Amino acid sequence: MSDHVSVSRRLVAVFAADVEGYSRLMGTDEVGTLKGLTERRAILDRIIGEHRGRIANTAGDSVLAEFGSAVEAVQCAMEAQTALADANTGVPPEKRVNFRIGVHIGDVMVRAGDLFGDGVNIAARLQTLAKPGGVCISGATYDQVRKVLPMTFVDLGAQEVKNIQEPIRAYQVGAQSETREAAPARVAETESPPPLPDKPSIAVLPFENMSGDPEQEYFADGMVEEIITALSRFNWLFVIARNSSFTYKGKAVNVKQVGHELGVRYVLEGSVRKASGKVRITGQLIDALTGAHIWADRFERDLTDVFALQDEVTVAVVSAIQPKLLQKEIEMATRRRPENLTAYDFYLRALPQYYLSTREGLAETIRLAHRALELDPRFGLVAALAGACHMQNVNWGYALDPQFERKEAIRLLRLALSVDDGDPDTLGWASVISAFMVGDSESEIEMADRAVALNPNSFQAWNGRGWVYGIAGLPEGAIQSLERAKRVSPVDPRLHLTFGGMGFAFIELGRFDEAIVAGKKAQRQNPSYPSAYRCLASAFAHLGRDAEAREAAARLLELDPAFTISAFIARGGQAKAKLQIEGLRKAGLPE
Repeated sequence: MSDHVSVSRRLVAVFAADVEGYSRLMGTDEVGTLKGLTERRAILDRIIGEHRGRIANTAGDSVLAEFGSAVEAVQCAMEAQTALADANTGVPPEKRVNFRIGVHIGDVMVRAGDLFGDGVNIAARLQTLAKPGGVCISGATYDQVRKVLPMTFVDLGAQEVKNIQEPIRAYQVGAQSETREAAPARVAETESPPPLPDKPSIAVLPFENMSGDPEQEYFADGMVEEIITALSRFNWLFVIARNSSFTYKGKAVNVKQVGHELGVRYVLEGSVRKASGKVRITGQLIDALTGAHIWADRFERDLTDVFALQDEVTVAVVSAIQPKLLQKEIEMATRRRPENLTAYDFYLRALPQYYLSTREGLAETIRLAHRALELDPRFGLVAALAGACHMQNVNWGYALDPQFERKEAIRLLRLALSVDDGDPDTLGWASVISAFMVGDSESEIEMADRAVALNPNSFQAWNGRGWVYGIAGLPEGAIQSLERAKRVSPVDPRLHLTFGGMGFAFIELGRFDEAIVAGKKAQRQNPSYPSAYRCLASAFAHLGRDAEAREAAARLLELDPAFTISAFIARGGQAKAKLQIEGLRKAGLPE
């Protein structure tokens, strides 16, 4: 830095924007992402100028701007997010360029037009706390705008953030009457936070990867998943499923807020370091109601003993919650793990692709699952996941060769059960695959019931049971199971499947208004999910809301152009869905 360039100080409103998941987007589609970023930067730059802001620093996908007024900065941020959300209309969720924006009013240094100092750092940290398509502001900013702007402000509490000594008070900003989501956001935000269960409850947050190697993220995530799985086997303990816990990954969290959002009493957080053939885990258990630390410890083992290390951490955590732990319960909490850690890594990489529910996502999941099976042919859970993808290719009209997909689904289902018919998640997957592809209700209900008995905290087990009961013509049981799945994992990326199943069950019960509510939730969770539009088309048609039924039917045909009612019935699992099929006919879908 040259000494000849002067540095000045001033008090400004700092606006920091950054693209969520930019590296992932670039890795998937470099050309398309750059084009999308260029288009959205033009929108963002224009709106900043209209609000008398000055763009100071830019780097890749990030923008830093200054405003003379906190009110202008927050107005600009909200207007920008609305315009950027409109630009994402019609873009598949996995390809959307979503900005997160943080605003802070504070002292900054200015040198050659660039901004530096704590004021900038705080705005940048607030940006990481914002949800995709959202805006997060500091307490200092809130004090300036709360009586002026007609917006809602959700207090996120005092947040401890990286490289800032004092906790920052943070607020999430929303429009005064927000009727739509600007971008894919956390599930069930419109619903009240769930109440505490009547037994000890815990969420295990993603552990921080301390290895300094981004490639070790999957290893750290795998460690946490195994701890969650082991804890879930204790029937007297309520455990939040992995997919809801992992929505907090990479974010500075307030433990009390986590407990409130997920409806749990305890939160486990920690770190993982893998180096020189050894693994070290540090963990701390916190009472989310009071913020008090209940237990903290550090564990270290050779890399060859990684699963023993996971068991050691699990037992320590459970013992802190329930001191009188029976050895039998510890033994029940163990399960057969993949023998090859690299195979497990491929499984973890496959999961986010599966959650997309797109043709491309399912194809990539199958590819990664087969890589895992090549390394560990007795990895039953990944065989079940691949089987579910082949099943969904048939169900959602993605299959180029439905007979091949059907045979593969059944082959992988049988492989998974032959390897491990005592794993609840494997049974959960298998029961649904069999329900759609085989149709032996008695056997499938037995499998689904056994899955939830083995692990009453498994989202996959309860979600699978819900679909199995619905297909078997037991809609009341389906709704009860799917409600339980939603409680176990309130912000799960697969909740579109849960809401879809609830919608079809409501249709068969003649509760069409409730079916529409569920179908719209499924649609908001994942606009690429075909079943959401089948549900809406049928339910709207039953209520005589013909224009809305035709609109939903048209959207279904965009996603599944070859859809016909006869082909839908032939895909399987629809023999007892009489009211659903009747509604699809009323909606004008081709026979």
